[in-house]
Parts: sequence; C-alpha cells; structure tokens
Amino acid sequence: MNGPDTVNPALVVSQQLDHPVDLMMTDTAAIRDRNGALGGGDGNEDLRELPVVPMPRGESPEVQEHYFPPLEKPTIDALPMASLRTGLCYDTRMGEHYSLLEDDDHPEDPQRIEAIHSTLHRAGLVADEHGMFPDRRDVLHRIVARFAKVSEVKLVHTTEHFQFMRETRDFNRETLLQISREGDSVYFNQNSYVCGRLAAGGAIECCKAVILGDVKNAIAVIRPPGHHATPSEAQGFCIFNNVSIAAKTCQLRYASQCRKVLIFDWDVHHGNGTQDTFYEDPNTLYISVHVHMDGKFYPNKPTANHEHCGEGKGIGKNVNIPWTNNGMGDADYMYAFQKVVMPIAAEFDPDLVIISAGFDAAEGDSIGGCYVTPACYAHMTHALMGLARGKVVVCLEGGYNLDSISECALAVTKTLLGEPPDRLKGHPPSQLAIHDVNMVMKRQARYWSCLSDFRQGPDITGGEGTPLNDVIRMYRRQTLEQELGMINLAVLREGLAQPFKDQIMATPNFSDCKVLLFILHDPPELRGAPNPANNVLADNESWVMDTVKSYIRSASKMGFGVVDVNVPKHLEGLEKVPADDEDAPNIKAVKDLVLYMWDNYLEPYDAQQIFLMGVGHAYHGMIHLLNSRNCRSRVSGVINFVYDLSLLGLRRELDPEYINWYYKNSQIYVEEEHPIFNIDGKPIRRRNGKVLPSTEKSLVGTVEHYQREVFVWITRRAPIDDHTLNG
Repeated sequence: MNGPDTVNPALVVSQQLDHPVDLMMTDTAAIRDRNGALGGGDGNEDLRELPVVPMPRGESPEVQEHYFPPLEKPTIDALPMASLRTGLCYDTRMGEHYSLLEDDDHPEDPQRIEAIHSTLHRAGLVADEHGMFPDRRDVLHRIVARFAKVSEVKLVHTTEHFQFMRETRDFNRETLLQISREGDSVYFNQNSYVCGRLAAGGAIECCKAVILGDVKNAIAVIRPPGHHATPSEAQGFCIFNNVSIAAKTCQLRYASQCRKVLIFDWDVHHGNGTQDTFYEDPNTLYISVHVHMDGKFYPNKPTANHEHCGEGKGIGKNVNIPWTNNGMGDADYMYAFQKVVMPIAAEFDPDLVIISAGFDAAEGDSIGGCYVTPACYAHMTHALMGLARGKVVVCLEGGYNLDSISECALAVTKTLLGEPPDRLKGHPPSQLAIHDVNMVMKRQARYWSCLSDFRQGPDITGGEGTPLNDVIRMYRRQTLEQELGMINLAVLREGLAQPFKDQIMATPNFSDCKVLLFILHDPPELRGAPNPANNVLADNESWVMDTVKSYIRSASKMGFGVVDVNVPKHLEGLEKVPADDEDAPNIKAVKDLVLYMWDNYLEPYDAQQIFLMGVGHAYHGMIHLLNSRNCRSRVSGVINFVYDLSLLGLRRELDPEYINWYYKNSQIYVEEEHPIFNIDGKPIRRRNGKVLPSTEKSLVGTVEHYQREVFVWITRRAPIDDHTLNG
C-alpha cells in the first residue's frame, strides 16, 4: 500500500497517455472519453514528465470520496441546466512554462493562474488553497486537464509548427534563449511544449463537459495563452491556440451538438491566430473587441481593422471592433457589446460560446491601458449566458496585473455560478467609441440583418447638394477674415495641401509676434434635431457652435499672434479613404500636418513664447508634436480639452525631465467622469500632463467655461497689461 508521500506509478503512466486521465489523482481512475481518440492512432506519444504531487490517501471510502467527489447530476427535473454545477479547470503544472532569463520580470508569468486560483479559494469557491486536489467542499466542479492529442493540435496547427514545438523539449538553454530572442514576443523552455498541450487539453475538456451536460458552464484558468498562436507559429506569449483547438475538436467530435461556435475575444489585443484559423469557416463566428491604434498596437497587423470580415464561405463571420486608441472604459465596451456583439451573436445563434478571456483591458493593467472593471466583464458574461442555452466556456488569455486578473476572473466565475453582476456606473460611451462602433456597424450591415438600418444614409436625392462641412469651412474662413483680418496659410506638401485647404488661418502678426497661440481643434459642432418624418434640419433651430473663435478674438486683443487649424472629420483629397469610414478623422494626416506647421510656420519665426492648444480629437496632433519634437525651449504652455476621448500622454521612454516639464506647464481639462479619475488610489501619470476635472457636460461647454481661467494661466507665463484681459 502506498504511503502518504508515495508517488503512484499510475501517475507516470497518466502523463504518457494522450487520454483524459485524471492527472491530479494517484489512483488509475479516468474521466470517461465517450467518443474515444480522434483518427490517426497518435494518442500514445511520449511526453516529458512534469512535477507531480502525491495526493493524501486514506483507508476508508469516506476519505477517498472527500478527495475524489463524484460528479453530482441534476436532481430537479424542471431545472436541468440550473441544477448543474460550474466547472473549473486548473493545473499547477502549467506553471512549468516560464522564462529562462534570470530576474526576468516577464508579464506572462506562472503567478497569473496562481493568483486567480488563490482568489477563488479566498472567495470560498475551492477548498484546496494550492489547487492540487479536488475536494467535495468545492463549489466549483473540478475539470481535469489533459494533454491535447497530436491529432487535435493538428486540427489547427501545421505539422512544421507542432514538430518545432516538440523539438524544444531537447534544446539546451542557449538554444532556447536564442529562439526566444528571435521569436515574436514569446519565450520557450523545455516544458513549453507539454504545458502548451496541457492548456489546450484543458480547454477541450471544459468545452466537452459543457457540451455533454456534465456542467452548465466552465472557466479554464490555463496558460500559456493561445489566441496569438497562428497555425504556423508561436507568438505573442502563445504556444498553441487553445480556444481554436477546443472549438475545432468539439465541432468534429460532437457535430450534432456543437455545429456552430461563437468565439468572443475581449482581450485588449486582437486574436490574430484565432482570426487566421476561422477566416473562411461559416460555422465559427469570431468577434474581437480590441485596441488597434491603426495597426500600432500588438499584434501590429492591419488585418485587425474593421474591414476584415472573413472570406469565401466565412464572409461576415469575422467581426473586428478595433478601438482607435486605448483608455476605453466600461461604457465603451458595453456600447460595443449592445450595438454589435449581442445583435450579431443572437442572429448567428451558436450551439456553444467560448470566451477568449484576456483581462488586460482591465483597469490597472499597464500593458492594455484601458479601464474595464470586473463588473463590466461580469455583465458581458451574463449577457452571453443567454445564448446557446447557457453553454459558455471562459478560457483565460492575457492579463498581467495580478490583482486585476484575479478580481475580474472572480467576477466572471461568480456570474457563471448565477450571481448577478454588480452595478455599472452610468457613464455614456465616449465619442471615440461611438465612432469606432459605428464604423463596424456600417461594414457588417451588409452581412447581418440585425444591422440593416446602417446599410444606407439619409436620402439626398431630388436636388443639388453641398456637404455641410464645406459650408462650415467657407463660413469660418470668411468670418475670420472679415472680423479679425486673418489670412489663409497654404500647405505646400503633397498629400496635405488638398485636405487642409482653407482650414489654416493666422493673424497677420503671427510671424513677428512675441507670444503665439497655436490652436488645433475639431470643427464647430452642429446642433439641431432633424424632423423624424423627412430627416430635414430646420435652419432656425440649428446652430453652429464655434467656441474656439472666442479664444482667437481674446488672444488677438491681447496682441498675441494666432495660428488656427480647423480639422474636419472628413479630409478631402487623401489617397485612400475607406468607403464606409467617411466620418473618421484621419489621425495620421493630422499628425503629419502638425509637424509641418511646427517646422515651417512656428519654429522658424520670432515668437519667444508659444502656447499649444488642442481641442477634441485634434489634440492627438499636439501630443504627437510633443512626442516628435523637443519643444521645451519654445513652448511655454500646453492647453488641451479632452472630452469623451482616451487620454494620451508622452512616450514613456522620453527624458524624465521633459515629462516633468510637460506636467508643470500643462492644463489638461477632462470631464470629471472620465475613467482616469476612477482608478482607486492610483495617481495619474505625469506624462499625461496636469489633468484637471471639468464639471461641464460637453466639449463646447468645457471650452467656453474655462476660457478666462486659461487666459489667466497664460498671462502668468507671458505677462501683459491687466487691462487687456477685459477687452
């Protein structure tokens, strides 16, 4: 008889079998495999042993049942699903995948899953603090991880990729470090291969248990993550694509029960590997909401934008919701969820929902830079549980702040168990989120009837029309010329001349003034309510709100020079403007323009003190200028008005003294309900500037309300006679 510290030989056997053996147990009991192995006869490949811990044993059946509780089936016939338990897959051996570099503070660390399990334990959902053994006191039913079969992995990955990963078991330290350096944001050690297969197998077993009705839903606390792993390559911290392998395996094994699968990916990074896997698959709907930044955010691919919707039979089954910037919060995610995710998902009507649950968009995660709360993740989970008769599997992807991922995973798990989500704060979505989501709806409307209202705009037939932005542009130029004697500045650079024609105005003294105010702003707001019957705006009830003109007038009376740049939402003459993206501000063009203006109209002339002022989306250009040019010797202050937008800052790698200078010489007005003020106990980074909360409820109101305060602040840095302030 084995003693309490004896390793049963069955453990060694269980590690060598590609069969769903309970690797947590020291006896030979196996979880049943109702369909057997997939074809190929490749299930008994030798696997490198991972550390195992013997389980306490006892003589009596009661002791054995305590550690090996049987799966309890529903006892209430009227509630067949509600009576089921929620499953949990967790295996400490997945921690054997780690970086070989000494003192490497790599974000994809084994502590990620340990922290989540510890939080579940403290919440009373699992009894064993260390997650070694299942226990009859567990609220969650333990689903045992297994190694994914070779044939299962190859449903997604090429033979070459699989062979490469298998060979890593025999590489020495130097070789492993070398291929880690050469890889795309991924590291390897001799256990990476088996840990990758264990994570994929855990995802499969969770999906299988949900499909077969052993549990009502499940969460897989697994690593390494998977959604960046393409069919041919490990990348982005990912070895094998766990969710893709699980989805394809279940579609093959349980075709009658799991034909259509929804994969919803809320990781802050786009799941490029998952998209590649299912891009032509009509039976798998992949929806991803992620930060894109025009391809400047990992995985840095244009295929993450909203225009990539699938190909062939899979057209329309790929839905990307790309954020133009980070800094997005609960209201933004819920807006995308309610407008795009749930309508399309409901129309698709899946048999199984798999959530690629990266928690790196959570508040507190410095890599993601967003502000999603545990309550928001819980609300999204709760809504998805209304699909597929509640058959939902949550699989961990990214998330690198241990506190954040633990709190978010707990909130999601409690929701799976049936606990109502906490309330969300009633903030409206940002204008940036509304814009980004509208672009997605316009693009996807051609594939989904639930979005049919977005297939056509207002009726403009029946006469000759002029775009309103052209009318406002000419009106602005004429009024600034007539009232303030301003002149039009030409842009003599190909690609910028046409988009910014008649948009750049300057006071005649801009080239020889001592103090210059450079304003970069969104176009004036048009306010009015169209007649719902004919979509016509009444001219006597519509207004052009141009609050920036008041700043120009005041600065001119003080003797300041002014250069004013109006940035329309639609820029004419650009080489490529997507057909369904006509309302988007072209951030790249604005960034190019602001550098052109600095190099040709600001820096070469006589102004000893230059003040920068950004309003609305256009303020992105001011941040780009500060990141691209060392303006410290010429710029005396920066004023930005940010409303319903993510808050940008200077680059981290800039000189700390430059960042401190920006903080001391900036006024960044942000609505008081902005997510940046809701990070519990955490100071706002100095590279964001001196951030001031505004009590106003609109951008126009904020700009108007703080005008006198702004000019008092400016005159403290550029002293003038007091009487000029009253002009």
